[in-house]
Formats: sequence, C-alpha cells, structure tokens
Amino acid sequence: MDPRVEKAVMSKIGEAVGAAGEIKAIQDAIPAASPQDLALGIVVGRIYNSFHYQTRRILRRDATEQEFNEFLKLLSDNVGEIRRLCQ
Repeated sequence: MDPRVEKAVMSKIGEAVGAAGEIKAIQDAIPAASPQDLALGIVVGRIYNSFHYQTRRILRRDATEQEFNEFLKLLSDNVGEIRRLCQ
C-alpha cells in the first residue's frame, strides 16, 4: 500500500477511535439486534471509505487487489482497538 494512503487510513482509525461519543450516539439512535455490531459496522465503514477515497485522491486510481489485501491486513491488525471502541 502506498505510504500516503496507509497514513491516511491510520489517521482515520485514530479519528474513529477518538469519535467514540459520536459512534455511541449513532448506536443509541438506531435499534439493532447487537449494538456492538452496529457500532463496528459504522467504524469499519468510515475506515473503508477513507481507504477508498484516499487511494483515488492520492493515486488517482482505484486500489489494486494487492493494496486492498494490505488494507485488510491493516484493518485486522487494528481490530482489537476498533472492537474496544464498540463496547
């Protein structure tokens, strides 16, 4: 993954963790079978959106399969912190 894209994604992970109050407010506003699953979906969606649009903005193209796989690894490496946010 291009280091500029990785930096943007890591920044978004930090931003999402820092926005725990916003995530909790959305979680509380939408009834769901599992509030934790809803919160996790919101956070992962925000992070994926950052990856997608930063790749297009910085590299001026869609991510390759290899870059997407690198994104998935980055996401899985940080899933513990993301899940803690969703508790």
